[in-house]
Amino acid sequence: MPMPFHKYRPYDTVDLPDRTWPNVVLTKAPIWCSTDLRDGNQALVNPMDAARKQKFFDLLVAIGVKEIEVGFPSASKTDFDFVRTLVDDDLTPADTTITVITQARSELIEQTFAAIDGVPRVIVHLYNSTSVTQRRVVFGLDRAGITDLAVRSTREIREHAAKSDTEVILQYSPESFHHTELDYALEICEAVAEEWGPTPASKMIVNLPTTVEQFPPNVYADRIEWFCRNFSKLDSAIISAHPHNDRGTAVATAELGLMAGAVRVEGTLFGNGERTGNVDLVTVALNLLTQGVDPELDLSHIDEARAIVEECNELPVHPRHPYVGELVYTAFSGSHQDAIKKGMRAQERSGSDLWDVPYLLLDPADVGRSYEAIIRVNSQSGKGGVAYLMAAEHHLELPRGLQVDFAHKAQAMADGRGGELTSDELMAAFQAAYLDCALPYALVAYTHSSEEDVDQIAARISVNGVEHVIEGEGNGPIAALVDAFSRSFGLEINIRDYHEHSMAASAAATAAAYVEADVDDRAVWGVAIHGSIVTASLRAIVNAVNRSLVA
Repeated sequence: MPMPFHKYRPYDTVDLPDRTWPNVVLTKAPIWCSTDLRDGNQALVNPMDAARKQKFFDLLVAIGVKEIEVGFPSASKTDFDFVRTLVDDDLTPADTTITVITQARSELIEQTFAAIDGVPRVIVHLYNSTSVTQRRVVFGLDRAGITDLAVRSTREIREHAAKSDTEVILQYSPESFHHTELDYALEICEAVAEEWGPTPASKMIVNLPTTVEQFPPNVYADRIEWFCRNFSKLDSAIISAHPHNDRGTAVATAELGLMAGAVRVEGTLFGNGERTGNVDLVTVALNLLTQGVDPELDLSHIDEARAIVEECNELPVHPRHPYVGELVYTAFSGSHQDAIKKGMRAQERSGSDLWDVPYLLLDPADVGRSYEAIIRVNSQSGKGGVAYLMAAEHHLELPRGLQVDFAHKAQAMADGRGGELTSDELMAAFQAAYLDCALPYALVAYTHSSEEDVDQIAARISVNGVEHVIEGEGNGPIAALVDAFSRSFGLEINIRDYHEHSMAASAAATAAAYVEADVDDRAVWGVAIHGSIVTASLRAIVNAVNRSLVA
């Protein structure tokens, strides 16, 4: 059955054939304005009390948000009292400006000024809805009536400001700009600006919201560019974007709006807000960071910020949320893990200041994340993920062939029980599969000498508890032990591959050795860890022999 598409109409486009915004590259952060304490707070099942508001306010100050909309003081006693607390207790830093919002009604404007009395500097945010539908069904007014409402309220704010010692900055929003004819949005903003009288030295804020996203981001950008071209007082105004996320494109809308001429963005941390939320300021900021632009926000402790936001909002942040989600720097996929492992190693070896690691847009360390959880192993993982964890957590740099061999065992384990394997579980599985194969042969002791490029070895080998002394020679201690096993036990050992490395980061051992060998035509890996690299190498040979008997 088809969806009822006939109920809806397509969006209007903007006649702007010479648009310039597509070629703009952002090189500077916008002015950030948080609406968490107003727009975001209105969207909570349990709106914030004063303590939660204060904690959230302190977080916004700490990360460097310089404009904070602290509430709707004429709408509730909680908001009014919170604003008064900020003013009376002088809790707003000198470089931070609070914003209060009011509808275009005389009694609400008067109550708003009572709330902010005594604050040194404030943004008074006036709004009224201007859309075709709201003019018709909510207000029952034509264009002239809606404009008169906005102008009269602007005049009242100007008169209140004239009686106050507070520096008042006017912000005007033609709410539902998204569904307002462009020529009328321009007309009403011109009328408000004419009444307020901004100058280049004392600008007003013109905020152009997509209160409900009803068109794609490119149309918003066209509307912003058109508005900036035609607004007569552009040099005396700060153009601000306020995107919501109804279509899931708020971040793109904000970025394209900035490309088109906006210089300020209103939104919330991690995107809380009515319906599907407001634009996520953190995502926009870190998008800039990853393009080499200073976001002018300190997001270096993003997990702490998330914890405070979750506590204050009483809402979880999704584990896949950009940049901050619990799993966004984690790979389970085998191919991703392999690329990340190689990329991390290449990054470390390069010594470059430029971040360039596959699948990781941002260095997790830059937002306070460790590398411990970059790769996690489950049934979808491959050798790369297993190898990364064994190296990062246990300092075992498995050769490629051993990575494949052990990854099969780890994957079977994950398949069998479901879920993911921790690094400790991986190490236990590795221990059981490789290191615990101590019978029937065990290297008890050995002497090793070298003469004229020939190495000789005499080794005490325990075979099921009975010791034997075996002797052999070769072009190194490994070859000599292989020869000794052949002479004494009739075992033919062919070394295919050999790796060793220091384990300086481990307090319990200092060296690891890995041997890939054919033992009587059976291919196996032998592994050993010891304080001496020679001893580790010889024990790896013995381990390979033992594993060939049980593999």
